[in-house]
Amino acid sequence: MDEQSTGNERFTGHGAEWRDSKLKSEDARIATSWVEQKIDRRSMQTGKDRVEDVRDIMWQLEKDGEIVVHRVCDGHEPVMVKTLYGWDKKIPTRRLWHHKSCGQCGNIPGYPASLLWLMNRLGVEYLDETDQTSCTAWNYHGSGIGNLESLAAVFLRNFHQAYVAARAQGLPDGYYYPLVHCGTSFGNYKEVRGYLLRSAKLREGVRNILGKLGRLVDGKLLIPEEVVHYSEWLHVMRDRIAATQEIDCSRIRATIHPACHVYKMVPEDAVYDDAILGGNRVAVSTGIMEALGAQVIDYSTWYDCCGFGFRHIISEREFTRSFAIDRKVRVAVEEARADVMIGHDTGCITTLDKNQWISKAGGAGKGVELAILADCQFAALVCGAHPYKIVQTHWHASPTETLMEKLGIAWQTKKSEFMSYLDEVKAGKQENLYDPRRMITSGPGFIPIAKRV
Repeated sequence: MDEQSTGNERFTGHGAEWRDSKLKSEDARIATSWVEQKIDRRSMQTGKDRVEDVRDIMWQLEKDGEIVVHRVCDGHEPVMVKTLYGWDKKIPTRRLWHHKSCGQCGNIPGYPASLLWLMNRLGVEYLDETDQTSCTAWNYHGSGIGNLESLAAVFLRNFHQAYVAARAQGLPDGYYYPLVHCGTSFGNYKEVRGYLLRSAKLREGVRNILGKLGRLVDGKLLIPEEVVHYSEWLHVMRDRIAATQEIDCSRIRATIHPACHVYKMVPEDAVYDDAILGGNRVAVSTGIMEALGAQVIDYSTWYDCCGFGFRHIISEREFTRSFAIDRKVRVAVEEARADVMIGHDTGCITTLDKNQWISKAGGAGKGVELAILADCQFAALVCGAHPYKIVQTHWHASPTETLMEKLGIAWQTKKSEFMSYLDEVKAGKQENLYDPRRMITSGPGFIPIAKRV
């Protein structure tokens, strides 16, 4: 769409209030130079007031009889971790309800498959059912069409389903605890939980909606004690996972991309550990990679967004692509000499993985290639998961063969095995990580299964 067809108005997709800053290149450099300075946990705390812990409000609302709190109980075998301000956070390790990611299931299926594979290997009890929805946060952040009431209703509806899902097995409410796969959902749910706890008006509006859906507990909203991301589970289970490791990865140089929605959004809830990078960076992903023996290499633009940005990927896609390449991938390759970039969020993995072709377009510069994997994919790979059946590296646009060769994995042989496996699937010989009869817990499709001893 050119300027003439829009009446000389530049169409950007960012709304009428958006204006080009028209900064000179040197001024733009100065304006963004802060991201290359040392930004760590302590500098983030400097000069800032200690923020309010919304869980204090939550306990009071429950005491007042306004809400019910879904607790992380002893049956979930929680592990306590420390967050940015030194607060305690309970991370359940078993009896987990998988809150899947629309982007992972649609674009990176090896992401959730690797997580389920790891849980199977460790004998972790979980429920992976179909009665859930997308969090709708991409719509909210990307287009502005959504609203807070709808986001809050979806959040509490999904978490209510996690609370009652065990009824199909004759087990009590609250038996399973939700584990959120997507960083976007994770950040969105934590932010919305804060709004709900602080706003009586929002609670009333959402209570009316959920009442019509039959999603209240004794007429009250159900609020989770903790909103837990899969990377936090991976973090607290890292030593147990490393104990099952089959492949030495000590030669692998890994860079970490921490996701904005995981540690910048509601930052007081992000997990930090003094034993991991001096406690100056978010602990998830780095913790599991160090436990597995990989070399975690620092790089100057670790703090930068992947470039996805929700609105950017919709209206300024070339900005997303150039940012992902020049601020993240190229820096990791040329500065850190990385073999892989590890992430923990759907949008980040997709953006960094799928856009590397742009580095070769139009003769704009030297092409760069770097394997991009989620932390659980890498963990599964070095613990013996099949690189194609489970980790599903063939869904990735960035090349993973060089990484596998450095790990000593004969990927050609594995690929041949996978092709033979596909022929078996076509013939009706299907394998499952999870009993498909347990995926439906309500309605006429549910098939009761004898409880395991």
